[in-house]
Amino acid sequence: MLGLSPLRLAGYYPASVKSFSGLFDAPQGQLPSAGWSGFLDVHFLVVSLAALLLAVALGAAIGYHPATRRTVDTLAEAELPKVHMVYAFVGAVIGVTVREFGMVIGVVVFGIGGLIRFRTDTGSVRDTGRLIVVTLVGLTAGLGLPHFAVLTTLFAFALIWLFDRRPACRVRIEHLPAGRLSECADAYRTVLRAQGCTIVAEHCSAAKERVDFVVRLPPRNARANVHEALCNAPLDVRGEINWDVE
Repeated sequence: MLGLSPLRLAGYYPASVKSFSGLFDAPQGQLPSAGWSGFLDVHFLVVSLAALLLAVALGAAIGYHPATRRTVDTLAEAELPKVHMVYAFVGAVIGVTVREFGMVIGVVVFGIGGLIRFRTDTGSVRDTGRLIVVTLVGLTAGLGLPHFAVLTTLFAFALIWLFDRRPACRVRIEHLPAGRLSECADAYRTVLRAQGCTIVAEHCSAAKERVDFVVRLPPRNARANVHEALCNAPLDVRGEINWDVE
């Protein structure tokens, strides 16, 4: 690249690098801002929505790979595909923001994401993803993209509603009658399916006389109703029921 003029070099730079350099050409170092008029930019909103939908669809394709279900062993693993979709959504938001404002914003966003991930004790990766989404919403609003901030919020709201309609739970049934583990598991499996639950994984322990079910609750059936149905299982296969909700 030696001997090339700056003008010729500019032709070899990707758009993101050009926008990076263009940030410092704005008056008084201010970032370009679409402002509230951005809500009238239907093309940008449609293109951004398409990018978010594509990212979530691709994240779901990876997260819900058919081979993944066979390896589910814990409640956290059952919820991991949703985390993949949220992080794909986060990546799409970062990509659109970087496209609008340049690579400097990408560095800022990654720095904020790292700070939240490693310095904030949220208790779960899912909550960390939501914190990053909220931070991105505030960042895009502060950068003068209120239309994209609103679009991101609505999209995140829809994702959370979709994910929380069927939360994953682990039902542990202990102290089952000795020597009847298989029969007990069949009875409780039948009850769960009758209540509309989707069984993601099942683990039996003959030594501990215990069976664990990782299930997704039905959208219109409260956990209390499922618990009551399990408590009404036949006496000869009944055990102690404990719940673990992610």
